[in-house]
Amino acid sequence: MKVQKGDVIRLNYTGRVKETGEIFDTTYEEVAKEAGIYSENAVYGPVPIAVGAGHVLKGLDEQLEGLEVGKKYEITVPPEKGFGKRDPKLVKTFTLGQFRRQGIYPFPGMPVEIETESGRKLKGKVMTVSGGRVRVDFNHPYAGKHLVYEVEIIEKIEDPIEKIKALIELRMPRVDAEKVVIEVGEKDVTVDFSELMGEVDKNTIVLGEILLESDLKFIGYEEVKFKPNVEEILKPPVEETEGEEAEEEGQEEVKSEGTESVEEAVESGAEEAGEVDKKPEEESPEVQEEKKVEEEQADEASGKEEAEKSGAE
Repeated sequence: MKVQKGDVIRLNYTGRVKETGEIFDTTYEEVAKEAGIYSENAVYGPVPIAVGAGHVLKGLDEQLEGLEVGKKYEITVPPEKGFGKRDPKLVKTFTLGQFRRQGIYPFPGMPVEIETESGRKLKGKVMTVSGGRVRVDFNHPYAGKHLVYEVEIIEKIEDPIEKIKALIELRMPRVDAEKVVIEVGEKDVTVDFSELMGEVDKNTIVLGEILLESDLKFIGYEEVKFKPNVEEILKPPVEETEGEEAEEEGQEEVKSEGTESVEEAVESGAEEAGEVDKKPEEESPEVQEEKKVEEEQADEASGKEEAEKSGAE
């Protein structure tokens, strides 16, 4: 079974520099450890790719077409289709003071990173330190080198659902693809990450969807949909809906109206009670007699005062 452009496959490989024999990349964990390039963050094992999609180095990608599943091959990649030819313009000279002012004491082989005026960061390696001058090479470490890949195609994936799961594994290697719901049509596909929301960082999902859309269109799907899509994932949360605000306002109005009606009823009742209180009470005969005596005494006292007043005059 031969591999063609657009096929989704799994392959193992080990890449080394032809001129030095240095291993710089591999899918085998043990080989990585022996070569001193093992990384705990890396995922080892057969890697899924779409042939021709640029998932591996261009020179390797182009030579995968026509290879057979289950066979091992050795592929040589020239510099122009690997990490590029060496560019003399990318070798720059700095003064030793430029480094020391930043607290850096350079030495040959030291990796450095320089930020350009445009904000671009360039990684390089110190070549020489001499006469107060420091030469730094910003070419890729393997630029100008021939690369040799030992390759074995493990599997050619035929099932449409499994193809998409393989590409999810490529773009999001630590995501459980079995929790992703996939629906495929003849030219359309829907990928649902809803079950993973809350388990996986949303930025991982966003980046994965952006890359997957390109991959899925490359293998032949014209319409690609994601659930939730990038816009929905990045949409800021709503603090309080207008409906909730309106409901709260309505409750306050009802409460206010109810309070006022009760107060009005109380006031009305008080007024009625006040009118009843204003009616004179019926006095007993004894009380009436006492009041009559008090009035006569008051009149008598008043007459004496007037008489005395006239005599004095």
